[in-house]
Amino acid sequence: MSSADSASLIYLLLLGAALAFWFFIQNRDSLNKKLQQAALWALIFVGAIAAYGLWDDISRSGMSARISAETGEITVPRSADGHYYLTLQVNDTPIRFVVDTGATDMVLTRADAVTAGVDPGDQGFSGRARTANGTVRVAPVRLGTVAIGPVQDRNVRASVNDGEMDTSLLGMTYLHRFSSIQITNGEMILSR
Repeated sequence: MSSADSASLIYLLLLGAALAFWFFIQNRDSLNKKLQQAALWALIFVGAIAAYGLWDDISRSGMSARISAETGEITVPRSADGHYYLTLQVNDTPIRFVVDTGATDMVLTRADAVTAGVDPGDQGFSGRARTANGTVRVAPVRLGTVAIGPVQDRNVRASVNDGEMDTSLLGMTYLHRFSSIQITNGEMILSR
């Protein structure tokens, strides 16, 4: 905190103390009722400050990706948890992915793979992948179609994870299909 900030804070505290002293002196006869009213106004003030501070998170929570047909850009808002999520049509089935620039492959959870009609079976898990949780078995697969809005890709290479995973990952092998990936003002913009 700079000295100017400290001086402003001290001034505001002194001003607040003077106003509080005046309030109590003027209203000493009906102090109980005035304290209730002051507490109510304080709660309204704190609620307004909280709503203002959380407005970006509140307004983004219901937003989904926007796709511009003119420019071909896909704009993905940052989620409240700090991640970017995209719902892609995998073999005409909506699958939710977390965009993960630290992941090499497009990786489906086993449940999402089955939902999209891709079931490698137990024999298909011939590969291994190193993750933050250790080494897991993976099955290399090819996805017939992967689409988001008008952008559609065919015969997309992906993996199915045999380990525990909450959400499928949209890794770099798929993200490299875009000519530009930009993160600015809490949005990820993908361009083809």
